[in-house]
Amino acid sequence: MSEAIDQMLKRYDCTTQQDYKNALKEIIQELALLGLWRSKFFEKAAFYGGTALRILFGLNRFSEDLDFSLLEPEESFDILAYQKAIETELQQFGFNISFSQKVKNHDSAIVSAFLKANTLEHMIMIDVPERERKRCHFDEQLKIKLEVDTNPPPEFKTTVNYLLQPSPFSVKTFSEPDLFAGKLHALLCRSWKTRVKGRDWYDFVWFIGRNTAVHMKHLEERMRQSGHYTDDRPFTVDQLQLLLHEKIDKLDISQAKEDIFSFIKDRSSIEVWSAGFFHAITDKIVAL
Repeated sequence: MSEAIDQMLKRYDCTTQQDYKNALKEIIQELALLGLWRSKFFEKAAFYGGTALRILFGLNRFSEDLDFSLLEPEESFDILAYQKAIETELQQFGFNISFSQKVKNHDSAIVSAFLKANTLEHMIMIDVPERERKRCHFDEQLKIKLEVDTNPPPEFKTTVNYLLQPSPFSVKTFSEPDLFAGKLHALLCRSWKTRVKGRDWYDFVWFIGRNTAVHMKHLEERMRQSGHYTDDRPFTVDQLQLLLHEKIDKLDISQAKEDIFSFIKDRSSIEVWSAGFFHAITDKIVAL
């Protein structure tokens, strides 16, 4: 294991197999971001979503995917143009990663790819204790999805954040109010039939706790683009709160908790979750 990766691993208090898997995945995510930065990707795209909140803003939960948005629409965007940069960066630090583009089976502005690695091989590489390694199946795969929105909804602002490991580099990301707008759009409009995305609710609580104002115009544009708001009038915070209250009334709290368990270390942080809790904090939303 390289000294740089050893230093990155020291940031994590790993005691269980899941802890090591989460740490390994996040280190790979950061190396992929470094490769994208070297390839000038952030001159045309910005980082957003749960992993951006985790890596750049200190969200205290782990996240699975790397989500990006182009700054301007580009139908011809080719994610494979960045494959070499990502693979080279990861290989330089000893990671044996495969990169594969996901074939779209329907018309979508989202371009996707996967980073895949053998979990056991890389747990050995980072010196995970044998008692944790031996419970890992020999062909188990670690997967990280990369998604790029090639037709971004307008009315957002970006900012630049800096990471210092394994070497200093910059990452362009949406502003916090726009990240909050994106999270609210996912929470209200994500099309899960039976699965409850507890991670969205966890992030919602995090934003409220930071007193982050939601950029209503960007949220409105996202909802118009997805067909969830068609009124000629501007979308208001009162309408937002009404939709959230309706969503909370139908929320399966137990399923929401179950979804978040493997991504957090302190389960006591969600003991307070209830319909009453979510209704109460919804009333604290402020608009930008």
